[in-house]
Amino acid sequence: MPSFKPTLTVVDHPDQFPCTNHAFIKPNGLLAFSTQITSDWLKIAYSKGIFPWYNPNEPVLWWSPNPRAVLYVNDFKLHRSLHKAVLKASKQINHQVSLNANFEAVIRACAEPRAYADSTWISEPIIQSYCELHRQGLAHSVEYTINRQLVGGLYCVSLGKMVFGESMFARQTDASKIAFSFFIHWLKLQGVKLIDCQQSTNHLNFLGATTISRIKFENELQTEINRPNLDWRPKTLYWKND
Repeated sequence: MPSFKPTLTVVDHPDQFPCTNHAFIKPNGLLAFSTQITSDWLKIAYSKGIFPWYNPNEPVLWWSPNPRAVLYVNDFKLHRSLHKAVLKASKQINHQVSLNANFEAVIRACAEPRAYADSTWISEPIIQSYCELHRQGLAHSVEYTINRQLVGGLYCVSLGKMVFGESMFARQTDASKIAFSFFIHWLKLQGVKLIDCQQSTNHLNFLGATTISRIKFENELQTEINRPNLDWRPKTLYWKND
């Protein structure tokens, strides 16, 4: 019996994304490719549980892995050492965690080379597309500053009450984790249920992430994107110790 070999779909418009059950098993979740990426492509892709991930100067690859890594907000693990760092940051008057104070600075910081790699996948077209999504009120940043200097943060996408985590950065120890902890604290207060983490990593699992099937993720996705939008207006995030 001949084996079935899936073919990678070329999409010329975001409305042409194939059904996600057509995604490859290996590499897990590879679904389609395109020659462009814009905020319109991103909006449609995220609403279907699809996200971009590709190297600069290559075609735009679109993914829908199975299983899917997610973090249920109530399952976030605030480990003892991180809790101490969060409490310390919350009591320092020169420390601040903010929401949507400087999106472009955060995404460009996430694009900086890491100690373990010469470059990241966050190219200039990616930056411009997500900055436009931010201007449309759909992409957001969390900034951790000390003496008004940006030391850590993250950016994400949100539709309804569904939050899609994208990338974090840290310029000093635990800075991204502190920003993320404040963010999780705020999300709980807003009634957010889960964050899409896309793919499982040891770092995310340490913080409480788990994996669920693609179909379960897509069912939860459709429920959450149809809930009322969060209030993403720029603000300072505070920590209330429970």
